Amino acid sequence: MMNQAQMLAQMRKMQAEMTKAQEELASTVVSGHAGGDAVTVDMTCDFRVTALRIAKEAIDPDDPETLEDLLTVAFNDALGKVQETSNKRMSSVTGGVRVPGL
Repeated sequence: MMNQAQMLAQMRKMQAEMTKAQEELASTVVSGHAGGDAVTVDMTCDFRVTALRIAKEAIDPDDPETLEDLLTVAFNDALGKVQETSNKRMSSVTGGVRVPGL
């Protein structure tokens, strides 16, 4: 059984590892795609959009709804990849234990 000092040291180590993981995620970029790359969204794993690319053929002034749908799909694709990447990275720090708020 661990004594209090060992437990505190282990918690500090885990906290440092979590901080490092969060910093790594902030610089990790994933891309969401829609319409066969007609729309691409690049997003960091701390939910910042770094780029948005729209192919010319995706822009139809008579049909803005299609572009809106493509943007929605691309953003959701990027968000899903952010969540997956973040979950994998944080799981490696916590040993698979789900920590509320992470």
